[in-house]
This record gives sequence, structure tokens and C-alpha cells, in this order.
Amino acid sequence: MPVTVTCQCNNSFSLKDEFAGSLVKCPTCGAAVRADTAPLTPASDADPVFARDIFLLRQKALKINEKYDVCDEQGRPLVFVERPAHLARNLLALLAGVIAAMVWVVVLIAATDAAGVGPLSDALTILAAVGFVPVLLLVATPLSKKRHVTFYTGADKRERLFEILQDQKFHVPTATYTVRDARGDVLARFRKNYLYNLIRRRWEVLAPAGHVAWVAKEDSIILSLLRRLLGPLFGFLRTNFIFQRAGNDRVIGEFKRKFTILDRYVLDLTSDTQRAFDRRVALALGVMLDTGERR
Repeated sequence: MPVTVTCQCNNSFSLKDEFAGSLVKCPTCGAAVRADTAPLTPASDADPVFARDIFLLRQKALKINEKYDVCDEQGRPLVFVERPAHLARNLLALLAGVIAAMVWVVVLIAATDAAGVGPLSDALTILAAVGFVPVLLLVATPLSKKRHVTFYTGADKRERLFEILQDQKFHVPTATYTVRDARGDVLARFRKNYLYNLIRRRWEVLAPAGHVAWVAKEDSIILSLLRRLLGPLFGFLRTNFIFQRAGNDRVIGEFKRKFTILDRYVLDLTSDTQRAFDRRVALALGVMLDTGERR
């Protein structure tokens, strides 16, 4: 009977039964993994909430904080998701940044007047204009609060399942996020380069070992270009994503937006028959494809 091996990088491969119990090298990441008869199902699927292939995501009524109900195919609630906006804190941080930038401009203008007419005066004027935005960011960014995403067992928020941590407050051109379980163990990391948005939106899922394991990108390059030229066209060109293993063109999952007033999504992983993609990570990615893309 062949032995199926599943590495920490989510790569699965089969070996002859003579290798059972032996340490073997993963062909994808090179890590040492023991060949045994353990099932392919990720540890997350031990929780019946994640032992499924289809999740329905429904954004709650438009509020300051982004909230989602995650349900099964029959509409029964499974998970509650929240991404606080920290509106008051972040507005105060922005106000402090604006005030600091205005002080910067006023001080340099006063220095310009004192310098009189000449090269120094011209340089101070340019510096006042060019430095406005950098000063604003330098003051506002440390004072603002990161927007993490938390997944709970219910809307009462008594039990936390896992979370997505925003790694940096200000990120150009690459943003990164860390997915951790309730114990603080890293499940995966997300990486997004905003330059990809110019042509086709794309997110990378990094395994805990650090290599790219999965990729999410817009379902069609043609539709992607049309969206850049025409916009969403009142929802008729809504953005959908496909999931693929890194370096493989086979689609193992889809994240589709339904045509409704409020955001409704379907996360479908039925093509991932071996359940190689951790459902917690896939669900976390689905939420970021909405809130992270501001769709």
C-alpha cells in the first residue's frame, strides 16, 4: 500500500510502502519529513467547523468595523470575523500628522522670508512643499493602530480560532500579513505586491518555512484588464479569484463574489480533493481578498 506524505509546506507525495516510518526529503522545500500512514487532512480539519470544502461569506450591514458571517452551504453560521477600523484612534493620528506637516510648512516659510530672495529661499520653499507628505506620514504612522483580523466561534467573540496580523502599518509596494492560530503558532503568511494590481491582482501564500506554497489571482487576465479600463460596471465585472499551488496551473479553489448589494462570497475548494490547502488559511485569504483589496 503506498504511503502518502504531507510536508509542513503543504506538499503531498506518495512513496512505496517500504519507506513507511523513514525520514525522507520533501521534493518541494527540501525539509525532512517522516513517511507514515497519516491522513492527508490538515490538523485544522480535526475541528468539524473546517471539515468542509465550501464556505459562504456574508458581510454584515455596512459598519465602521468590517464584519463577516461565515456559513455552511445551508446557511448555518460557522465562524464570525471582525476587522476593527479603530476609527477614532486613526483619525487622531491623521490629525496629528496634518498638524505636524502644517507646522513644518509654516516654519520653513518663515525661514524663507528671513532668508530673503536667493537660492536659499528657493530651496526652503521647495523643501516646505516636498516635505509635507513625508512629515505627515512620519508622525501619523507610529500613532495609528494596525488593523488585525480575528476569527471567532461566534458573534459573542468568546473563543478565538485564529487571526491575521497586519505586519506593517505602511507598506509600499509590498504588504505582508501573518496568520496565527489561537496558540500563536504561525499557519502561513500572505504577501501582496501592489504593482501586480496594475495588470492582474495577485496574492502569495507562504508556508511557515518561508517559501511560496499557494497563489491567488484574478480569474482571467482579460477580465482583469477590462476592470482596469471600465471599472466594475455596477457589479457586472466583479472581481473573482482562483487558487493554485505555486508553480502549478491547476485550479484547486475559487473565491467568487455574488451579485448582491452587500458583499456575498463563495469559497469553493471542492477541487482540492486531497485537502492540501489548510481551510483556515484559505478562509483567511478569502477575507483578505475582500477587505485587503477594498472591493
